[in-house]
Amino acid sequence: MSSWGFIVRRLAWSFVALIGLSLVIFILSRVIPGDPARMALGPGAPESAVNELRQQMRLNQPLYAQYAGWLWGALHGDLGLSLVTMRPVVKDIQDFLPATMELVALAAFIELAVGVSLGVLSAMYNRRWVDNAIRLLAYLGIVNPAFVFAVMFMLLFVYLWPIFPAVGRVTVDGSLARITGLATLDTLLRGDVATFWDALCHLVLPATALAMNGTAQLARITRSSMVDNLGRDYVAMATAQGIDRRTIMFKYLLRPSVIPSVSLMGLQFAALFGNAFLVELIFNWPGLSRYGVTAMLQKDLNAMTAVVLTVGVVFVLANIVTDILVALLDPRIRLGVGAEG
Repeated sequence: MSSWGFIVRRLAWSFVALIGLSLVIFILSRVIPGDPARMALGPGAPESAVNELRQQMRLNQPLYAQYAGWLWGALHGDLGLSLVTMRPVVKDIQDFLPATMELVALAAFIELAVGVSLGVLSAMYNRRWVDNAIRLLAYLGIVNPAFVFAVMFMLLFVYLWPIFPAVGRVTVDGSLARITGLATLDTLLRGDVATFWDALCHLVLPATALAMNGTAQLARITRSSMVDNLGRDYVAMATAQGIDRRTIMFKYLLRPSVIPSVSLMGLQFAALFGNAFLVELIFNWPGLSRYGVTAMLQKDLNAMTAVVLTVGVVFVLANIVTDILVALLDPRIRLGVGAEG
């Protein structure tokens, strides 16, 4: 099967998976205790108003009818109305998603750059103190969730040593005119270097906290892969020919050794959206994850479903892109083989 055939097949199966995900989250959101109409209007609202909102939300209909109506609207770009913001959910996602994308993009870059670099460094000094120190740090990064690092960074670099700003995306919200929704990119497009630096400083701590777990995992996997490849015949031949160790590590070992790291990175990129929920709350980051937490606490049904589906779409696309990158890194891997297997 050709690469294009594989991609089309993956997209088709991914669409089926997203329909299944929407069905699961739709059902779960409606069996959670609590009346969303009453929660939206408040305890003092008259019962007639609550019943009217229930009717507008189709809550009086059977569950299958509710889902059919929601799915028909979703396929036509209508994800319903948010009970918290009282705006279309699609509009909310357009407003909040760029902030999370910016946070996740920097976190993914940190994971890939720092994780792979530490893994290579650890493999170069295998079983020496540098290797042991990196492995210890990687273990600490894996066992601690992102919100622990978020709280730690907040205490250390905001309150104890006030190096970075505490919360938000920029110091003055009014200074962030929207072009793409990405604060750093928008400020660069406007040529506003001062606000760009301010936005970047706000981004560093939450992105680093979010990246710690993935960085540790990538470091461990890269190290393990490089150490395994050190025993290959071509490495022994290169060593016998007098090629120095640094050239062997970076010219011959790095490319095949990062394939497992790239595969993991696809999963990590999607996982960053899930890990961002508490990080965004701690740093008061106005992103999709914080919006999702608010929706869950308020039982905002349409917003909850939309946030989960958005993360699902990111997960699907990240996996497809990862498959393509792995095939490019190793020509021996053919996308069609994975599709048929």
